[in-house]
Amino acid sequence: MDKINRKILSELQRNGDLSSQALAERIGLSPTPVWRRVRKLQESGVIKRTVALLDAEKVGLEVVAIANVSLEDHHPDSVRDFDQMVKDAPEVMECYATSGQYDYTLKVACASIRAYDKLLSEQLMRCKAVHTVNTSFVLRTSKSTTALPLP
Repeated sequence: MDKINRKILSELQRNGDLSSQALAERIGLSPTPVWRRVRKLQESGVIKRTVALLDAEKVGLEVVAIANVSLEDHHPDSVRDFDQMVKDAPEVMECYATSGQYDYTLKVACASIRAYDKLLSEQLMRCKAVHTVNTSFVLRTSKSTTALPLP
């Protein structure tokens, strides 16, 4: 990973919609070499995908919750069942297997507290693998970024 690739990645993290021409101008190269580098970064998996980032409130998702989950056990079947339940729940935006007091931490976006309660009672707690769920609701966001700190 050279300095030019880092510059390309930094610019694309700020605005993934940049054309090759605009990106080349910001990097100080011509469009063709920049395009080739971007293509290689995509093919190697450094750039996973390009997406549109939405404003949750403006699309009607007023509630963001952090749910800490403990499983009944760590049997492969339990973990597989839990992972499948999470994959099937579009409200679950992020899921991390964690060390410490809980087995997983989830970031969940819902339209309302009632919608979160429905997710909790009809999906999370119905999953046989789940022992407990401890939820905290986000009151305000001090920082939210998708940009990785590149060395």
